[in-house]
Parts: sequence; C-alpha cells; structure tokens
Amino acid sequence: MPRARTTFHELTVGQVAHRSGVAISALHFYERQGLIRSTRTLSNQRRYSRDTLRRVAFIRASQHVGISLAAIREALDQLPSERTPTPDDWARLSASWRTELDARIAHLQALRDDLTECIGCGCLSLRSCHLTNPRDVLGREGPGARRLPQG
Repeated sequence: MPRARTTFHELTVGQVAHRSGVAISALHFYERQGLIRSTRTLSNQRRYSRDTLRRVAFIRASQHVGISLAAIREALDQLPSERTPTPDDWARLSASWRTELDARIAHLQALRDDLTECIGCGCLSLRSCHLTNPRDVLGREGPGARRLPQG
C-alpha cells in the first residue's frame, strides 16, 4: 500500500542488500515467496523494517543447513510482526528442525558408509551394491539389465 512518507527505521532494498550481503534480486525473490515483507512509498519504492535484516540472516542460515523455503516460511509466519524477534524466538524455531536435521545427518552417514564399502571392494556389483541396488531388489524383477532400456 502506498504511504505518504517513510520513517527513520525503514531501509531501502539497497540498504538491506548491502547490510545483509544478499543480492537485491534475492530479496525480491524472498518477498515473492512470502519470507519477508515490505511497504511501498508513494513513488512505489520498497521499504523494509529493520527486523528484515535478522529475518534474512535466519533465511540464509536455514538454507545453509538444507531447510526448504516452505519450512522457512512456516517458521517465519510464527514470528511476531510487531517486534524484532528475540533470541528465544530463534531458538524455538531452530529447535523444531532438530529432528529433521538429525535424520538427514543419519541418512548421509549411512550413504557415506555404503559409498566407502562400494569403493573399497572395487567390484561395483549391481547385485550387491548398497547404492545402486539395495537388498538386490532388481534381481527380483528377473535376469538381465533392469535399468537399461529394453530394445
């Protein structure tokens, strides 16, 4: 919604980009995805509240550990819009992802261990390979190459 003037505590998109280290195009993308919000001046320029800097930092940190934008948006929707989020707010949100992150870590460790076995044996057997054919599920489909196009 257009407004007559901006306040001292609002930042331009360039200021947010400079202070957060995030490209202007990324800020526009985050806004389209509902992760951050802006208001508009009478001349249709974006203005961001100062807490946007913390939200952008949270978005970037969350993306860095593999959290989806949808999950980040859900988390940010739980934060108060009338005040800057507190450390307790951030701790509560990040704790909610701990189980998911622990499961991902366990999956990656298992994948790493299977990869080590595969490289270690050197055979790259499609029958016993834990990576390409876990528990020989392809062998139950019959003889021959199961992943190659039948011609």
